Amino acid sequence: HFGSSHSGSTEQFVRFSSRSLFEAQVKMVKALVDPSLQAKMHQYQIVGRAAPTPKNPVPKIYRMRLFAKNTVLAKSRFWYFMKKLNKAKKSGGELLAVNELFDKGPTKVKNYGIWLRYESRTNTHNMYKEFRDVTINGAVSQMYSEMAGRHRAHPNTIQIINTATLKASECKREHILEMHDSKLKYPVIRKMPLVSKKLRNTFTAKRPTTFVR
Repeated sequence: HFGSSHSGSTEQFVRFSSRSLFEAQVKMVKALVDPSLQAKMHQYQIVGRAAPTPKNPVPKIYRMRLFAKNTVLAKSRFWYFMKKLNKAKKSGGELLAVNELFDKGPTKVKNYGIWLRYESRTNTHNMYKEFRDVTINGAVSQMYSEMAGRHRAHPNTIQIINTATLKASECKREHILEMHDSKLKYPVIRKMPLVSKKLRNTFTAKRPTTFVR
C-alpha cells in the first residue's frame, strides 16, 4: 500500500513539474518578443530650442514633424537633427512641446507621396515613393518595410524629408495609377455559397463546396 501511494505521488510530481516547465517556457517565449518590434509608427510634432545663454538669451525655436514608434524615439530623433542644424544637444537644450498628430479622415483611402534620404553601404541616396493607405502612419510603415525588403536599408539610416497627400492627377507611380480606375474589378477567388436557412446544419456528412461553379 505504501509503495503504490509513493508511486502515485511521484507521478503527480512529474506531471506537475512538466506542466510548470511548459508554463515557464511559454513565459520565456512571450518575454523574448520585444513589444517595440511590433509597435506601429506615430506622427509627432516636437518644438524645441537650444538652452538660453548670456551670449544668446533668445535662441531660435525649431518645430519638427517626425515619425517614430513612441515619444522616446521621437525626442531622440529631434535631438539628432538639432545637433546637425545648430549643434544643440539634449543636455544643452530644452523641449517646449511634444504632440502626437492624427489624420483627419482615417477611414478614407488616400495617395501619399514620401520624399526620403537613406544611406546604403556605399553612398547616400535620395528617393521618392508613393503609397496608398488610410493614414500617413500606415504609409510610412509601408515605406519602412519596403526599404528594408528591397534595399536592405536600416530604419536608423532613413531620413524622411517630406510627406504629402496627393491628388489622383499628381501621382506618378504605376502601381498607384492602376488603382485609380473607376471600373476596377477583382476576381472572386473563393466564395462560400449561401445555404438556405432550413438546410443549414452545424455538422454535415459531406465537405462543402467553396468555389463558384
